[in-house]
Amino acid sequence: MPHRAWLVVAVAFVTIIGAAAFRTLPGLVTDPLAEDFGWSRGTIGAAVSVNLVLNGLIAPFSAALMDRFGIRRVVTGALGLIAVGVGAGVVMREAWQLLLLWGVFVGLGTGALATGFAATVTNRWFAERRGLVSGILTAAGASGQLVFLPVLSWLVVAHGWRPATATVALAALAVVPLAWLLMRDHPADVGLPLLGATEVTPPPPPVPGVARRALTVLSRAVRTGTFWLLAGSFAICGASTNGLIQTHFVPAAHDHPHHMPVTAAASLLAVVGIFDVVGTIASGWLTDRFDSRRLLAVYYALRGVSLLFLPMLLAPAVHPPMLFFIVFYGLDWVATVPPTIALCREHFGEDGPIVFGWVLASHQAGAAAVAFLGGVARDVFGTYDVVFYASGALCAAAALMVLVIRRGARSAATVRQEGGPAAAGSGVSGR
Repeated sequence: MPHRAWLVVAVAFVTIIGAAAFRTLPGLVTDPLAEDFGWSRGTIGAAVSVNLVLNGLIAPFSAALMDRFGIRRVVTGALGLIAVGVGAGVVMREAWQLLLLWGVFVGLGTGALATGFAATVTNRWFAERRGLVSGILTAAGASGQLVFLPVLSWLVVAHGWRPATATVALAALAVVPLAWLLMRDHPADVGLPLLGATEVTPPPPPVPGVARRALTVLSRAVRTGTFWLLAGSFAICGASTNGLIQTHFVPAAHDHPHHMPVTAAASLLAVVGIFDVVGTIASGWLTDRFDSRRLLAVYYALRGVSLLFLPMLLAPAVHPPMLFFIVFYGLDWVATVPPTIALCREHFGEDGPIVFGWVLASHQAGAAAVAFLGGVARDVFGTYDVVFYASGALCAAAALMVLVIRRGARSAATVRQEGGPAAAGSGVSGR
């Protein structure tokens, strides 16, 4: 009989899909919102930027909240926030309402269910196969893109942006009972050991001082060079994925002089989602077997090269070179996550999920910057090309950053046990 951990992974997978539905929405409704309300792309990009910043900032506190109150309560509360924020957007009329609902409410909800959630589930339920599991759960976001993009793009074109928005709200709400009934916080809650372990480990007592713990972990992590290298490279990861392609690919493909139909551009993003699932799960398998630093360097370098070619591939119709880009980019989209989670776990021990939450905050900050600046660049230059070229160059820098992380030095967890914070500042820690 399969271990209960796989049921928890399945529920987490569906939960992330429900939360990820919103990620597909802004790129599809940018033009309709601009036409209906006269908002600039910079204004709409600002709401996406607020969403991404809060998404990142809440992630480390989410991991600590799950330690304090349990996974199930945090997950259901987050899904409720997403449903309310997106659903109320149907009746919004002013730009400040867009910033509040889609920026603040949805940003807080999606942040609680970001990749830090995947890291928490992986660490609590699995003693082995952690790379594979983190890859599967990371791929759930791409699966949400795959499921919702074609449907939402059709709704936007055929019926307008409001029915598409209501669909996203209902998707988040539909997952709430599933998460509440089937999710469990620890294997010991059902009398089981971690998958791969032989003895049942009692769950740790609730940890008080959620905010204090998240900030304390951050204060220790920032004393290590590894944290800054991971945070900097992951910021570039966010800039070149969520901030750039997810937010601006559809408007760029539909923009003058290309005029690719919105449904065609959205379908291409859905294909990205298909290959993202394959690439991320494969990356998790590779992370269990190879040096995470070198995997990340290869991923960032290949992504950078692909982005440099993208402006030359945009055209009114889909053609083979564009399909090659979509497949290539899809395989690489969030393949960076499993090795990044692994490096956080290796260097920061039991604090790894919270540290990864802070690293994810940098990812979302990078995404937020490009979501906003990409819209501004389009308003100023009349094209998205400069943003694609700049993002490609940044990916080359990210590849160099991860290679600087050294192997063989003590982890932050070991430093804390042996000598406290002063010792943690002794350079770049590695495996």
